[in-house]
Amino acid sequence: MKIGRLNHIGVATPDIEAAKATWAALYGADKATPVKDFPHLGVKVCFIDTGNTEIELIEPLGEGSPIRKFLENNPKGGQHHVCFEVDDIIAARDAMRDRGATVLGSGEPYIGAHGVPVIFVHPKDTHGVLVELMQKPEGAH
Repeated sequence: MKIGRLNHIGVATPDIEAAKATWAALYGADKATPVKDFPHLGVKVCFIDTGNTEIELIEPLGEGSPIRKFLENNPKGGQHHVCFEVDDIIAARDAMRDRGATVLGSGEPYIGAHGVPVIFVHPKDTHGVLVELMQKPEGAH
């Protein structure tokens, strides 16, 4: 298993609309998807197209949101994770385990904000970087 292209960089924020405005004002990154709630993930999300990748803005949704703890430690928000595409999410998960990495949660892939299966690899295994691996979307290059 080898990682594919960088799909997006996840950025946690306490205010997704303010973050969208900042990315547009500072960097001209004004091509954002509508904000969408993902109650099963405990987040609301929008993606900003930068031309060669995306910035995923993530705001907590509900008290049980996994982003809440991150924002307790980083009240203004910040980089949360990097996400790479893989051809086969199950093979990627198995390879991570075989290589000694910890796959978070149950280890079973679940449907992420792009509508494809994802897993997360514990940051302790990647020098402090939370890595998301996502099944390459159909038709992606």
